[in-house]
Amino acid sequence: MVKLDVITTRGGDGGETSLGDGTRLRKDALRIEAFGTVDEANAALGLVRLHAEGEADAMLARIQNELFDVGADLCVPGEAGARLRVADTQSARLEAEIAAMNAALPPLRSFVLPAGCPGAAHAHLARTVVRRAERLVVALAGAEEVNPAVIRYLNRLSDHLFVLSRHLNAAAGGDVLWVPGATR
Repeated sequence: MVKLDVITTRGGDGGETSLGDGTRLRKDALRIEAFGTVDEANAALGLVRLHAEGEADAMLARIQNELFDVGADLCVPGEAGARLRVADTQSARLEAEIAAMNAALPPLRSFVLPAGCPGAAHAHLARTVVRRAERLVVALAGAEEVNPAVIRYLNRLSDHLFVLSRHLNAAAGGDVLWVPGATR
């Protein structure tokens, strides 16, 4: 379990921070950027939850916890060992939820604009932050070892947030669709 007695340590005042294994890295290192962006995505999910109820809120609560798992995985490089690692079962659960939400939605006939009701708009914003986190993790994986399940999880999560935005918009009157060339 994590125990945080002191929040202000001054350890990062010189522009470095510690990984979960004690290794010190510059705060602009790719690994720090990756799990920092995962943290940003988690905060964006908190905004979505302000507009979600019932099952949608329960899914988001679980996903917020799983994003801490992603951060824990990314903050300790190397082999799994006794460390917490993201598992493909987490991505599979996202896929099942995507399928369940999508089954109740009308088929798309155009691209969806990131708009609509407040919950959907926040879900779209969270989706774009997750996509950025995914790009950073892919870049990190090109330079050092990364659990491939993390990349799969972030990829599924962005799809999940897209379908969730459609689900939230369906309850509020429908998606806002792109109209190609509408302002020519």
